[in-house]
Amino acid sequence: MTSTPGTAPGTPPSGRRRLGRRAGTAAAAALLLAAIPTGAAVSADAGTPRTATGPQGQKLTVSATTGLDPAGERVRVTGEGYGPRSGIYVALCKDNGDNRVPSPCLGGADMSGGSKTSQWIVPPGDPYEGDLARAFGPGGTFDVEIEISAKGDGLDCAEVACSLVTRADHRASGDRSQDVRVPVAFGGRGPGEPGGEGVDVPAGTVSYKAAADFTSAGKPLDLLLHPESKKLYVGADNLPDTADVDERGLHVLNPEDGKAESWISQAPGPTGEVRASAAARIAGPLPGDGVVYHYPLRGVGSAEAGDEKASGVWLTGSTITDIAPGTTPGTVLVAQGAKLSEIDRATGAATRSLTLPGGAQFAADPARGALWFSDFTAGQLHRVDLASFAVTASFELPGARGTTGFTETDPATGAVWVGANRSVLVLDAAGKPLRTLVGKDLARDAAFDAATGRAYVVWQDGGDLSDPANDNNGTLTVYDTEDFAVAAKDLSLPGNHSQSGAASLAVEPGGATVFVTSPAEGKITKLVRQVSPLVTRAPADPAAEDGEEVTLAAAAEGSPEPTVRWQVSADGAQTWKDVEGATGPALTFTARTAQDGYRYRAEFRNDVGTTRTAAVTLTVTAAATGGGETGGDSGGDASTSGGSTEGDGTTGSDGGTRSGGGSTTGGSGSTGTADGSGASGGTGSTVGGGTGGGTGAATTSGGGSLAATGVTVMSATLVAVALVGAGLLIHRRTRRRTDGGF
Repeated sequence: MTSTPGTAPGTPPSGRRRLGRRAGTAAAAALLLAAIPTGAAVSADAGTPRTATGPQGQKLTVSATTGLDPAGERVRVTGEGYGPRSGIYVALCKDNGDNRVPSPCLGGADMSGGSKTSQWIVPPGDPYEGDLARAFGPGGTFDVEIEISAKGDGLDCAEVACSLVTRADHRASGDRSQDVRVPVAFGGRGPGEPGGEGVDVPAGTVSYKAAADFTSAGKPLDLLLHPESKKLYVGADNLPDTADVDERGLHVLNPEDGKAESWISQAPGPTGEVRASAAARIAGPLPGDGVVYHYPLRGVGSAEAGDEKASGVWLTGSTITDIAPGTTPGTVLVAQGAKLSEIDRATGAATRSLTLPGGAQFAADPARGALWFSDFTAGQLHRVDLASFAVTASFELPGARGTTGFTETDPATGAVWVGANRSVLVLDAAGKPLRTLVGKDLARDAAFDAATGRAYVVWQDGGDLSDPANDNNGTLTVYDTEDFAVAAKDLSLPGNHSQSGAASLAVEPGGATVFVTSPAEGKITKLVRQVSPLVTRAPADPAAEDGEEVTLAAAAEGSPEPTVRWQVSADGAQTWKDVEGATGPALTFTARTAQDGYRYRAEFRNDVGTTRTAAVTLTVTAAATGGGETGGDSGGDASTSGGSTEGDGTTGSDGGTRSGGGSTTGGSGSTGTADGSGASGGTGSTVGGGTGGGTGAATTSGGGSLAATGVTVMSATLVAVALVGAGLLIHRRTRRRTDGGF
């Protein structure tokens, strides 16, 4: 059962009835909770405990933070200094940064009552204390165990930055004062691994933006970006009242700036005499340079950049309705209504012909020896074998009857894409339906980029503003041809409507540039790809002695090229500030003991978005000294798996231990003697021994913070609140197939 957006995590039923009735209501609201058996063991240590400090001085400590088992692991979470008047949730959540609610969180509506993925902590005497929530200990303390995994309920910690957090419960969901975050990482994916976390859009988000409008080619009807000469060929008609000259013909443009390089305005008519002719549809490229194209009504022409006029032939019979390259050099495939012919371009004679049940439009797939002929009137798609020139199969086109659209084949897969009304029907090379893609506008053309496995579809508005479905704006959509997922943010095409003709597309190999025609506006829009920063190199947790030089390095790719700035946090990643002057790929500085525990990250920005590397933590130890010298820093520190331990050993060697308890405050140990013995500290303390040789005594009494106050710490029966994050955010990585942008 999925989470409900807009519901705060662990939201209990309303009212102040007795707990027995409240628990029943909670079950109805999908908030059943289950107990963890008393004495349940914490999983084996999977990393160094870490502590973060909250905005009101709260301390949150997690026993293991790196190398966690993606399939699931139990960790211990302790806290102290939390306010007595506010309930909190403890959970694994997506870390959205400073002053932004951690959400979504691991959990969900668990109807089985077996959820163990979160904890709800409330002030003593709270109406929900008992079956649903547990109370803070003295001093705003808690000590809980929760089970976490890398993925679930809209959260994927392999894709986004995650932290074990505390946050105010549903009764104060807008209160950010209880937000304390300890970053965690699963399955060996340390915080320093490349990838980063997108701030406003996911890292590596692809989009397109209009870079220029070309208006030097009349009323553009069709496009071809020549694969060898790289010139942009435009088939055009005249656009009345926009120029003093008749603009129809074949235009050749520089694709960089849209400047006209040549214009072939004339082609042979029915008597062989040249005349002004529009270029209705481009069949394909000529070797080296130039194109073969159709000019109305029955002309088949060819021309190269710089030609004064086209060469061509005039066919007999009906008006040409579609054209494509033939099966041999020097021929073209031509549809004249339902009649399909292969024509010799030099003579205009048909070398073979076939009359189909109906239709007027087709797409050839020479690599597979097939041609797909669309009959929109009957809602049929016919497959023609190019070797035998015979119909081998026919297929239904659901929803296409009586419409007009486009027919194109994906040269990489052989799939046929048929645009019909506000849908694109995709069938595989054998005619099996694969997917129906639905848009808000009319499907008008498709183009494919084999290098990236992307399909580009232009949708045109109907242009009739009396129809509520129309708004005069078209759309460009990019799809992955393997799974049909949207591979770039949809781009609005203002003013691109179908009242004056169908839009067409041309895509530069690699997809960095796309050209889209707008016949109604008499322009070609050049679109350029943008990619939000994607981290390709990130720093790892640095460690140094006092006075040593530390260098952190990071890199990211994106389009436009992203800029970088380094940031530092001195309060456990609660707040960040820019490091002055640090705007290069490397940050170098001299480490000091005062910086121990500081966190660093690189932030990359471009016009598309912002991406940050995962924060890394600096560890600074005292500089090494000769034997026999005193060293309180090294002798007194002790690491605990549930919190920090402070000691004040007065002599050298490591005497700290890693306990399973919570935060402890150590007493003052006496000077270690030559044989290594040292006096033990007070209750709850851990004291290091001396440097002279043996093992120092280490006495730990009680069970952490609560023991130090005289309160018995029991192995608690744990409950887990089913978290449903307000404003649930589900993140999905856009697939990237080739080059830096995808």
